[in-house]
Amino acid sequence: MSTSALRLEPVTAANIDAVCAIQVRPDQAHLVSPVVKSLAEAYVHGETAWPRAIVDGDEVVGFVMAFLDIAWAPDRDPADIRSGIWRLNISATHQGRGYGRFAVGAVTAELRRRGAARAYVTWEPGAGTPEPFYLGLGFRLTGETSGGQTVGELTLPPA
Repeated sequence: MSTSALRLEPVTAANIDAVCAIQVRPDQAHLVSPVVKSLAEAYVHGETAWPRAIVDGDEVVGFVMAFLDIAWAPDRDPADIRSGIWRLNISATHQGRGYGRFAVGAVTAELRRRGAARAYVTWEPGAGTPEPFYLGLGFRLTGETSGGQTVGELTLPPA
């Protein structure tokens, strides 16, 4: 991994085939939706979805999608506004090289830039869960579940 060439890029006509080709390891497939489903959800939830290709040099190595729910509305409880990581798919051939850590850091930096004080993530419980990965990045268990998934929260330092 070359950190100087590592970046998040919008999903475009130029990279969509490489993004859709991202495949996690077979033992992880039950834990995360395929990228193509994420892109469909991003289309349907365009006001909150923030899909990005994880690119190292000229190579797409993963996909991350954030949910951005930080716009204030007069009738919303400020404590119920949440933003965070919706999906994270790192290509099976690129796992273990720090790309996931980079993507989480880039998303949380974007959330801080937009004024968020916390970031959220959910994951499927069970064998092979990404729980140790997220806890290792500083997320803590909230005790909540969402759609049967475990909810983690990370307090963000002020921007």
